[in-house]
Amino acid sequence: MKKTIITVVGKDTVGIIAKVCTYLADNGINILDISQTIVQDYFNMMMIVDMNKATKDFGVIVEELAKLGESIGVIIKCQKEEIFNQMHRI
Repeated sequence: MKKTIITVVGKDTVGIIAKVCTYLADNGINILDISQTIVQDYFNMMMIVDMNKATKDFGVIVEELAKLGESIGVIIKCQKEEIFNQMHRI
């Protein structure tokens, strides 16, 4: 399984989760786990997804998610699990 961590951060607006999840579904990316909070109008979401059946290359997905984030007013970051783990290792 090719796990990837996706984070979404920004001012809360209607439809953020729907738009991100629609993009993932349209591109064959399965959501394994999701956590979302809103703190004083700021939206924060972390997802663990499986990229095994993704219909596009990882780099293209990273780029398209970043553009999607810009269009809806949030920042979307996408990292492979092994890189995320190395960055957050104690």
